[in-house]
Amino acid sequence: MEKRNKIIYWIFTIWFSFGMTFNAVSQLLKVDAEVLRVTHLGYPEYLLYLLGTLKLIGVIALLLPKYPLVKELAYAGFTFLLIGALYSHIAFHDPFKEIFPALLFSVLLGLSYFFRPANRKLVLSNKNF
Repeated sequence: MEKRNKIIYWIFTIWFSFGMTFNAVSQLLKVDAEVLRVTHLGYPEYLLYLLGTLKLIGVIALLLPKYPLVKELAYAGFTFLLIGALYSHIAFHDPFKEIFPALLFSVLLGLSYFFRPANRKLVLSNKNF
């Protein structure tokens, strides 16, 4: 069971990380499609540099061993990012094909979080409270 969960975790985490890295590089290079997508939603073009940089930092945090607190923060950051993306596309009444990537990455992130091994989880003791 433990081995199966670890394999599932890595499959979803690698897919998620690959997609976020590809998207981050596209944003940092200001690929025309990314510029159009962001400006269509009413956001400034300079936001691409911030989003791309934070996505790369988040992917590194998810893939590096140890540092469970940093991983929790990365999962939280990606969650907020994807909720914002979903909300923005829905608010602009975009077609489903524009909403689908954010929905897919939300599912991948959720499955990665759910199946993560014990050594990648933040353990809080009663002493912290």
